[in-house]
Amino acid sequence: MGITIIGSGWMYPTQADISVNSKGDGVRLRPAIDTERVATTTASLSATVANSNSQGVFFKELFMATSVGGSNGVRLNPKALSFVQDYMKENWDELQSIRTWGQPYFNLIENILSQYGLPKELKYLAVIESNLKAAAVSKVGAKGPWQLMPQTARDLGLKVNRNIDERKNYAKSTRAAALYLRDLYNELGDWLLVIAAYNTGTVNVNRAIHRSGSRNFWDLQYYLPAESRIHVKKFIGTQYTFEGQGSVTTLTKQEATEQLPGSAMYVFHRKLSGDELNDARTVSVAGKYHSSVIARYCLLDMATFSRYNPDFDKVMASTNNSYELKLPAAKMELFVANKYEILNESLQVMEGDEPADSGAVNGQVAIK
Repeated sequence: MGITIIGSGWMYPTQADISVNSKGDGVRLRPAIDTERVATTTASLSATVANSNSQGVFFKELFMATSVGGSNGVRLNPKALSFVQDYMKENWDELQSIRTWGQPYFNLIENILSQYGLPKELKYLAVIESNLKAAAVSKVGAKGPWQLMPQTARDLGLKVNRNIDERKNYAKSTRAAALYLRDLYNELGDWLLVIAAYNTGTVNVNRAIHRSGSRNFWDLQYYLPAESRIHVKKFIGTQYTFEGQGSVTTLTKQEATEQLPGSAMYVFHRKLSGDELNDARTVSVAGKYHSSVIARYCLLDMATFSRYNPDFDKVMASTNNSYELKLPAAKMELFVANKYEILNESLQVMEGDEPADSGAVNGQVAIK
């Protein structure tokens, strides 16, 4: 987009946390896993973090998160363990306060992020950028909950002049940030690199990739400015404080591919306009659904279906055959109304008993 770097100057906590051991050197994982204890400790961490009245965290449970992960299977990278422990301990009270007063803003941000097809956990970027405060201003002129620089904001469609500054508007600035985050992901394809680029720009991230010979954040982090690599770890620490576990946004691309269900990486490659995203509806599907049958019943051509649901058949044929199916609202109504027939015919198609284009008349799709 040719957009200048978004500033990240004003934030809580301050530079005091830079002194913590961010490498995570010397971490020793348990040589064996007690499965009963795993279930107990994972639940314990999630319950403790979810309780806003808690005065502390069972930090030792983070060691379990590096080996078995949370309830969603996401594991904390061992190189982040020491930083996350210290970060949660030092910032627990302040972050719990934000959890309380910030809930209406989190709800608004989540809704907008979903409209742009982005993970809801990106809302925590606004926490480390500005402490979720609309009035936050950095020493270099970044402003608002997403700490946008003036020209960056204008490039993203916001009004910034002597009389009005839409960077302070939660809804408008979140839409602008969502556009930028979506563009960053389309370029970098890795959420940890996106968080780094939000802080330091794509030029520095690509330079770190070139110099390190790797696209893995944990390998290239020391080729980034210190503030940027710490920015990424603050994001991870904030998410673990609020959620008790990580998500696709706390993983490298390789980690996400290894740890998450089949469709997790594909759903962020949808080529949809803003209007299409606003109109679309999503439903989780699992089983032997086939794209050609869904498209036929929903009166969609295959090119359009694939834009909404990239690599659908590939994912559904894998061992992790679940998918966040996204369709235009009217088409989703057709899917829901005919899902049992769709599943039945999909099974026939996959077993070779019925051609995939069955039901087409003169090249036009039609519902039986």
